[in-house]
Amino acid sequence: MSLFVTVIVVIGLCLAVLVVVLSVAGVAACLGGRFRKFFLRGLWSLLLPPAIVLWGMMGGRNLYQVKNVSITSDKLPESFENYRIVQISDLHLDSFAHRLHSLKSLVRTVNSLSPDLIVFTGDFVTYSSSDLVEGYQVLGDMTAKDGKLSILGNHDYSTYAHFSKEEDRLESVERVRSAERAIGFKLLEDENVFLRKGADSLNVIGIGNISSIKRFRSFGNFEKAFEGSKGDFRILLSHDPSFWDKEVHKHPEIVLTLSGHTHSMQLSLFGWSPSKYIFKEYRGIYEYPANGACGVIDRNKQYLYVNIGLGETALPVRIGARPEVTLIELKR
Repeated sequence: MSLFVTVIVVIGLCLAVLVVVLSVAGVAACLGGRFRKFFLRGLWSLLLPPAIVLWGMMGGRNLYQVKNVSITSDKLPESFENYRIVQISDLHLDSFAHRLHSLKSLVRTVNSLSPDLIVFTGDFVTYSSSDLVEGYQVLGDMTAKDGKLSILGNHDYSTYAHFSKEEDRLESVERVRSAERAIGFKLLEDENVFLRKGADSLNVIGIGNISSIKRFRSFGNFEKAFEGSKGDFRILLSHDPSFWDKEVHKHPEIVLTLSGHTHSMQLSLFGWSPSKYIFKEYRGIYEYPANGACGVIDRNKQYLYVNIGLGETALPVRIGARPEVTLIELKR
């Protein structure tokens, strides 16, 4: 299916380029040039769309980038100064069929960062548990001092596959849960855990997918996840970044929210991505309040980081939106 869609997209792009070539040749003819000369030379540009897509498929989706982010807050417990969190997101394991070497490269990249904690912010699969490709267990080799935490994304609920019975869908979701646990992740489903260092602790809250965009189904229960949560500096794992605007701003004790979901639409050209027209927050770091008075530190500053993910949906390409591993360092 993804190959068929890719071919259709390439054909569409080639037709668009052909229209541009015809237009340029037509304008040249109107200005006294030779239509045939400009048209034939312009035909070389038809090679550009398939070349770009081929690069996105063969190269761009395998070149991992490490983004370094520093989060500063005087709410952070002293024992967690310089605490290192590695965030990964949106694996969509069917993207890695026949690419076990790429998963091994991901594991090496993550482990080279010496994380204190690894978090995965959802979308382990795309359609159902049938996406659990051979060899995915290598992800269990990722290690962190304080372990690995994960949440479910919208795709992990197997709502994009057809099941004759609801029980079959639920069984698929359970297999996804079991797969994550089997490679060492503690799956947080509307619950929270404490990380402890001496007398200090850091609270991490994980919720099921909640979206303020109607096309994405919501399954999480934030109130349930928040029960028993404590501390002035809390971290929220929320797959869909739209939940940050919807609810998180009411809770200044949630200093940091980590999300994924957008992929930056697997396309970024000179800093522009069509994802910006769908998601208010679609990649990188965001702050709330956005700006404070010069020289004034807002103790209630909240941060959202949106990781653009590792795998793909629809098109097996990444053009300018390289798969991302994020290293987040917490500082006072």
